[in-house]
Amino acid sequence: MPTDVSDESQVQALAQTAVDTFGRIDVWVGGASLYGYGTFEQTPPEVFQRILETNLFGQIYGARAVLPQFRQQGSGVLIMIGSVYSKVTSPYVSPYVTSKFGLLGFTEVLRQELRGVKAIKVCTVLPATIDTPIHQHAANYTGQRIHPLPPVVSPQRVARTVLKMVKHPRPVAVVGQLQRAFIPLHGLLPGLYNRCIGPIMDTLALRGGSAPPSAGTVFTSDPDSNRVTGHWRSIPGRILTLTGALAAAAAVIKGARR
Repeated sequence: MPTDVSDESQVQALAQTAVDTFGRIDVWVGGASLYGYGTFEQTPPEVFQRILETNLFGQIYGARAVLPQFRQQGSGVLIMIGSVYSKVTSPYVSPYVTSKFGLLGFTEVLRQELRGVKAIKVCTVLPATIDTPIHQHAANYTGQRIHPLPPVVSPQRVARTVLKMVKHPRPVAVVGQLQRAFIPLHGLLPGLYNRCIGPIMDTLALRGGSAPPSAGTVFTSDPDSNRVTGHWRSIPGRILTLTGALAAAAAVIKGARR
């Protein structure tokens, strides 16, 4: 059932249709997400707002739609797709980081409020960089070509983690071992992290060239480009990623010496 998750009435209709069709909802996965590149000042206010409406409020609307049904049937698993950016930050993606930080806080509050209802579980999956078309679909106001931060992880790994959460719910799961290391670095050594993350993004996320300002699919969909993967894990893509990673490592070393 096609649904604009930024419209609460459509999300409510989706939940009701599921109940009318199947009699109950066992699992609700909130996975809709928009992405955008550009400094805070470069990003148009309407783009910033739309990303929050989808990534954060879309998840809130989902929880509001499904929790009454979970309470009525006495059980259910709510799984929200956050991001490693729920725990760390970087320049050029401020609306995305804001939405994912907010989502993690929201899910923690839900777990606290549902602590007396043992059969209703709230889980958060935090993927690192995943090989989907989200980067091709992203808004871009940097003026440069954009590229996902390596390493790029298969979307099947995220899907397997979601299925594990259904069978064995737990509060938080991170997908992507290397980028998981950014989380303790951000928390324990914020000064070092802040010195390094800018050069990393400048080297790996922004790839030079020239790109006109674009809202991507923030306001309009592009069904023809929808597919499971973004093909960032192809051989040429991996060569570019390796080259960029070496350059980023040099930038990190330089930043750490300052």
